[in-house]
Amino acid sequence: MADDLTPRRGGVGSFLAKAAGVLVLLVLAGLMAAWAVQRYIGMRLAPDPTTIASASLAGLREQNRLSAFAARFVAVTTSRQSQMGFSTEKTLIMPGMVRYEVDLAKLEQRDVAWNAATKTLAVTLPPVEIDGPQIDLNALRTYGSGGVLSHLTDADSVLDAANRRAGQAELLHQARAAPMLSLARDATRRAVERSFAMPLRAAGVDATVTVRFADEPTSSTERWDTSRSPAEVLGK
Repeated sequence: MADDLTPRRGGVGSFLAKAAGVLVLLVLAGLMAAWAVQRYIGMRLAPDPTTIASASLAGLREQNRLSAFAARFVAVTTSRQSQMGFSTEKTLIMPGMVRYEVDLAKLEQRDVAWNAATKTLAVTLPPVEIDGPQIDLNALRTYGSGGVLSHLTDADSVLDAANRRAGQAELLHQARAAPMLSLARDATRRAVERSFAMPLRAAGVDATVTVRFADEPTSSTERWDTSRSPAEVLGK
């Protein structure tokens, strides 16, 4: 009986099919491995908003005090004195500079809140404080009626002292006016927002920074949204 020398194509096709299957599995495995590596690198190298904000907070606290706004005011006061049937008066024009400051050393970790859902960093600052007034001594101007009483008593020095006290009080009164405090808060708010936003932006974090003051009303009670506490981030 003659030998059957016809090639068995079914065996070669089965081998090729198995090889193709193995090749597909290898490609899928390679793609899976590449995806896993990229995901791991992304997780390890992705900027952490909490870490960045903590570093910004530490930098602000080292500045101690922030003065982002200053204003110049002028007080005009008049004092009078009468004795022994005589009277005299003096008027003082007192220019002075007032600085509006925030004590950054009072900032604490709980004053900074990161909301991962909205990508918002909320910062709460201590109230604005007024430093001054710093009197411009070279610009002081005094006007008085003189008279007999000025020569017989110490009325001049008494009136000068009274005008200085009243002038300083008037400068502070002007500085504490609501419109001036609003301008000071806005200037400070912008400065602090930039201090937090710029490092986040440089790290590629698309975040919104909002700043409010402790003496302003708020409805937010959010805190840091992270698996690590701020103290751990700062190594405390």
